[in-house]
Amino acid sequence: MRYELPYARPGQVIGLLGGSFDPAHRGHAHITREALKRFGLDRVWWLVSPGNPLKKNGPAPIATRLDRARAVMQHPRVQVTDIESHTCTRFTAETLQALHRLYPGVRFVWLMGADNLATFHHWDRWDWIMENVPIGVIARPGDRVAARTSPAAKRFEHAKMPGRAARLLARSDAPAWSLINVPMVDVSSSQIRARGDW
Repeated sequence: MRYELPYARPGQVIGLLGGSFDPAHRGHAHITREALKRFGLDRVWWLVSPGNPLKKNGPAPIATRLDRARAVMQHPRVQVTDIESHTCTRFTAETLQALHRLYPGVRFVWLMGADNLATFHHWDRWDWIMENVPIGVIARPGDRVAARTSPAAKRFEHAKMPGRAARLLARSDAPAWSLINVPMVDVSSSQIRARGDW
């Protein structure tokens, strides 16, 4: 299994952007490039999930989504992966535990949109995630309020780093999180699926 996983050496900082990517689009690519710059990451791995445990309807076949993601995200420091297919994990906490075992000495930063932080308290073992992995939150200008007032943000308010210090997040010990404002590309996976143009 190990040869099918991406390479990382101890000391590197890898940002992890998980999701169904059904389909991947230029908005995903845009926030990934911003995360690389703003959070001081060495690399970003997209974790294309076999399926989202919070969604009733399954996504398109994973091979289709991986092909689309690789076509959309072409950057020398970004790798599109299906790690969860190899680790047989479904929930983010399980995946992070598996990655810590597989990559001792590698530092991971979980990346998410502000909309995810607003509902983060519904995730399986969300508090364990906050306590064990620094989190980079990427917000559109209008998404900040729901994220800032979310149960997760309130409970871990003491661990929030200001956006101007976001580059320090990658080298900070958890719990640590930072919310940055990023002008967004106006596109979503659900819009693309509705148009049927992928």
